[in-house]
This record gives sequence, C-alpha cells and structure tokens, in this order.
Amino acid sequence: MSTTLSQPRQHKREIVEKAVIRFAGDSGDGMQITGGQFTNTVALYGNDLATLPDYPAEIRAPAGTIPGVSGFQVHFSSSDVYTPGDNVDALIAMNPAALRVNLPDLIPNGILIVNLDDFGEADLRKAHLTSNPLEDHSLDGYRLFPVELTRLTRAALKDVGLDAKSMDRCKNFFALGMCYWLYNRSMDMTLRWIEDKFKNKPLLVQANRLAMEAGYSYCEATEAFQISYEIPPAKLAPGLYRSISGNVALAMGFVAASQKAGIPLFLGSYPITPASDILHALANYKEFGVITFQAEDEIAAITSAIGAAYGGALGITATSGPGMSLKTEALGLAVGVELPLVICNVQRGGPSTGLPTKTEQADLLQALFGRNSEAPVPVLAPATPGDCFWIALEAARIAIKYMVPVIILSDGYLANGAEPWHIPAASDLPEIPVHFETNPTDFSPYRRNPETLARPWAIPGTPEMEHRIGGIEKQDITGNVSYDPINHEHMVRLRAAKVDAVVQEVPDAVPAGDPSGDLLIVAWGSTHGAVTAALKAQRAQGRRIGHVHLRHLNPLPKNLGEVLGRYKKVLVPEMNMGQLLMVLRAKYLVDAQGYDKIQGKPFKQSEIERKIEEMLGVNQETR
Repeated sequence: MSTTLSQPRQHKREIVEKAVIRFAGDSGDGMQITGGQFTNTVALYGNDLATLPDYPAEIRAPAGTIPGVSGFQVHFSSSDVYTPGDNVDALIAMNPAALRVNLPDLIPNGILIVNLDDFGEADLRKAHLTSNPLEDHSLDGYRLFPVELTRLTRAALKDVGLDAKSMDRCKNFFALGMCYWLYNRSMDMTLRWIEDKFKNKPLLVQANRLAMEAGYSYCEATEAFQISYEIPPAKLAPGLYRSISGNVALAMGFVAASQKAGIPLFLGSYPITPASDILHALANYKEFGVITFQAEDEIAAITSAIGAAYGGALGITATSGPGMSLKTEALGLAVGVELPLVICNVQRGGPSTGLPTKTEQADLLQALFGRNSEAPVPVLAPATPGDCFWIALEAARIAIKYMVPVIILSDGYLANGAEPWHIPAASDLPEIPVHFETNPTDFSPYRRNPETLARPWAIPGTPEMEHRIGGIEKQDITGNVSYDPINHEHMVRLRAAKVDAVVQEVPDAVPAGDPSGDLLIVAWGSTHGAVTAALKAQRAQGRRIGHVHLRHLNPLPKNLGEVLGRYKKVLVPEMNMGQLLMVLRAKYLVDAQGYDKIQGKPFKQSEIERKIEEMLGVNQETR
C-alpha cells in the first residue's frame, strides 16, 4: 500500500508563538534520537528552545511496560524560552504505557498521535489498562490521530530488503516526518544526519529516509490533518549558535580552561549515570592534549586526577552522588595536599542507586560538609546547560589560582537538557595564569601567596624542588610531617581561610526583577528556568519580587545578607528537603521558607507561581 493517499491538499497554516512536543515510547523506539533530531532542526531554524529528555530508570525494562517508558520533550518558541514547558501541546505515544504515563500533561484539545498497531490486548495488559482508551471515549477531550505507524512504515520499506524487525525500528522516523509536516520544518538536516550516521550501512540510510519522507507525505495527503503550525524564529542576539547539553558544555569548558591555562587536561572517571557523557565527550578532544582515563572504580578515578594535578596537569574527575560518596576520602587528601582539582557531581535521585536517570539537587550538604574533619572547598553550580561551559572555566580558574579542589554541582536535568548556546570568541574567555615554582632559592612547599593563601605548585622532577606530599598533617611552611596540636589547628584554619578568600572572586548578588519588595526568591542550579519564567509572569501582574540565583555556593556572595534584608519574605525552591534553606537560615538568621520537590522532575513554572501567590496571600481561586 502506498503511503501517499492522494494528490497533496491545500491545508491551513496557523502562526503560533510556541509549541511543546513530547515523544514517548519504549527505550527501543528511538525517542531520544527522534527528539534530538527535532531539536536540532528547530534550533537551526532559529527558535529558542529547551529540552527535557526522560530516560527509564531501569536498564532494559520489559518492552511495553510503564517502567520502560522513554520520553523526550522540547519547547520551542519565537520568544525567550526558560523551561521545557509545563504542559504538552502535542504528544506522540508509541504504545499504551507511553500514553498512560504522559497523557496527564497533554493540554485539553491537544494533538495526540498514537501508534494504532501497538494497542492490542497484550499491549493494554502490559500498561495495566482494563479498557482500550482509543475506544472507551477517555480521549474525547483531545485531537486524537490513531495512525498505523508500524504497518505504514513496513509498506514504505517493503522494497528495501530489510527484515520486519529492522523495518519496525524505523517507525520513529515515520513519526518524526509527521512532526516535521505538523510544524513546517525541513527534513534536510535530519537527512544529512542519517547519511552520516549510517554511511557504512546504505540499506539503513535508505530505510530511515524513506520512513521519514513517508510520514511527511502521510500528513500531506490524509484528510485527518487539516492544520499545520508555524513558529517564527526567535529574536536572538546576533552570533553563531549551536544546540548544547550541559554535559557537553562542561567538557568543552574544561578543554577551554586547559587551553587558556596552557597545561594538559586529565580526566579520571568511572562511568556513572548521568555523568558518563563528560567522559565520552572529552575522549574526542585528544588533539587538544586531553587525556581520558576510564578507571576501575571511583576511588581510582579521583586519585588518578590528584596524581595528574601533582604532575602539573588540570586534574578533573566526574561522577554522580553514589560515586561522590566513594571519592570522599581522596577528596580530603586533595584538600590536605592543596592541589588544584575539579570534581564534577552530576546529581541524580537517591539515596543509593535511587533514581539514576532522574534529576535532583540533594548533594549540596554533601558538597559543603561531606568529608571527615574540617575540609572546606569552593562549591559552584551552573544555572543552565549553556552555563555549564562557563562554570567549568570558573572552577578551573579558582582551583589553579587558590591551589584548592573545587566541586561543581550540576544535575541530571542540566546534563541531558539542551538549549541554543551563543558560541563565544576566544577573546571572551577569562585568562587562567599558571605559575610553576622553579626557583629553589628559599623554596618552601607551604609558603603562601599573601593574597590567595595558595601554596606553590612545584612539579615533581624540578631540580632542588623535592618536597613531601601525603595525607598526614604538614608543618606550616616546611611541609614536614607534624603532629604538633598547635600547628594542626593553624593549618586547619589556614585551609579554611584560603577557601574564604575565594569570596573576592564571587560577584555581588544582584537581584533580577525588583531590587527590594515583598518577596525574594533565592535559588541555585537548574531551578533557574522555572524561577525566571515565574518571576516574569508574576511581576507582569504588579507584584514586587526579586530573584537571586546563586552560582557560588561556597563561599556565598559577601553582600547576600544585606540583599536578604531588603525583602519582607524569602522563598527558597529546591529539589531536595531544604538544604540551601538550612544554610541560609543558619548563616543569616533569616526566616526563609522552603519549597521542596523531590520527584525526579524539574520544577514547573506554574508550581513556582502558585507558591509565590500563596506566600503573598493571593486568592488563587480568583486568580
């Protein structure tokens, strides 16, 4: 059967400002590839966007079951985008489980495309459905398009020479072609990607191309689809852009830091979700002198990075919460020997294995205090996927300048989410000066810079620069082993004072929105988008609200206490049980109120808005 049903029809094209699409199906249905290709296409067109990939927490969960559902959401617009979208305008569900999991987020009268071929009795049982939603009128409030995706894909590929299983794997490109028609997007970029991805498998190039073109033609020809949508390009600042995820941005930021510092980059890492992509990305930069080492465990990963720092390299290690726990003792060693090291923790749901593919912000107290004895370190947190690039540069600069390990707290949402990123010029990058001690005259391994309290960086093998290193306490100045109690207290306080001195690198807190008023929102990490969108919406209704987003969590901005005092109330939204809230209340004695979400999902704009109105006493029934 041909997928072209008739001559192309005249159809209505409607201009809209934005759209939110979610692709959902089994892990094997290629939803991440489908969403990624759609994202790249709308980014190339010039739309602003934000994405939310959603991976199953179980490896190889049974096909067709709720634990096995994989999703990819993209919000694209002709105006500024801050979140992946609270609700979905169009849902593509490849099976009943995907429909059941994702339907609550589809707006009334939203577009619902389902794969009719996967709604048999066995499929319904796997999703724990007692009736077929395509027949029981439960979907009457949506624009439902049941499409025989499997059969139509096989029909389009019947002459290619693939087996049925291989043909069925192409149905995601049939669905992608339909979405390109629905939102008036060219298939050219994805066609080029297919040719490059499968260049050694010409049958797959032909099959995926035909499947996508068939999906596009199906919408063009069938009478069911009468309207397509056009989202004009956004008015972005002039420049060169690319779509970037947080993990890729971190990797690129570390490479840039290495180049600006003029020293090699070494990553010691053990694969762990959702941080593994940092290792994968950095492995592609060997031409820039990057060395990547996949260690046998988390302890070997961080200690190899410490060894690299001892040898004069920019030492990096990347992990997630469980791996951070294992690195703790070695991190204390890095604090004691005072070497530059960057530890990147891409936070995920816990404790233990927890929700390995879901996002959380619950490792803040671990980063601040999770080591034996007194072992403070600077802690930084990126706000957006693109900001991960700049936070990597900042962490490396501080680590080298102050000879101290630095923790970056990213999270699963930032790691996997994407946004358009304005590619900077090399001249826009901060300088990262490096000084290796080479003068043996009066050399002492713990003589300190009076401004930063950093000790010298003396590379092993430099003539007459021998010095002891290790985990036992050092004598001030000489670095000899010391058990003297007064010296120990002195060294503990010196190391703490060095971290405190980093405050001179921390910009003052400048609230977005109102500089004083009824409510200040203090947030950190990936809550930035939802808080920013909520702030704009609420201020448009005349409410006096400010927002401070903390990128430096230790030390905090020196003027933060004064800023907190300008507002009547303080709200601290976090994806944990109130960890930053605890720090702010203890440090500034402010009666701040927390708003916690621990569901493995980022905040929605509407959730933040409801909490703002609750704190301001707005009658939400008459809102």
